Amino acid sequence: MKFLLTIKLLLLTLIIAYPQVDPVNKDGVAIGGYDVVSYFQPGGPEKGNSNFKHVYNSVTYYFFNTENLNLFRESPEKYIPQFDGYCALAVSYGKKISIDPHTFKITDNKLYLFFKGKTTHGAVNSIETWNKNEAKLLKKAESLWPDVKKRKYKHEDTL
Repeated sequence: MKFLLTIKLLLLTLIIAYPQVDPVNKDGVAIGGYDVVSYFQPGGPEKGNSNFKHVYNSVTYYFFNTENLNLFRESPEKYIPQFDGYCALAVSYGKKISIDPHTFKITDNKLYLFFKGKTTHGAVNSIETWNKNEAKLLKKAESLWPDVKKRKYKHEDTL
């Protein structure tokens, strides 16, 4: 019994550790407060700090430190996620869905974010599907994005 309780707590911790986030939350903060510059650095994404923030195109970005804040200020378009931070695979399906800030890929110096979580069809890690046919899916996502961008985002949508 004690063993089962330990396993349940461990699983709950893993689920809580990397929850899905809205690309921009209700307070206007991008990617759950993660530092977009840190995705391009060794060690991967770091949670930003509200003491180091910058508003760009009406979205607030948090940064891990002043160095990353200054890098962003110099060249924001270099660091902003593609498809406004929505799951790249979902965009290739014509949808807008939330992302897991720790499920990402840098391709041609561009940041792509992905869904990783539970759906009605079970657990999904969308980067796995993306990696199987990235060139085709990227081309499709880029062609659909102008129309998908106009659609209303619904937090409860999944793949």
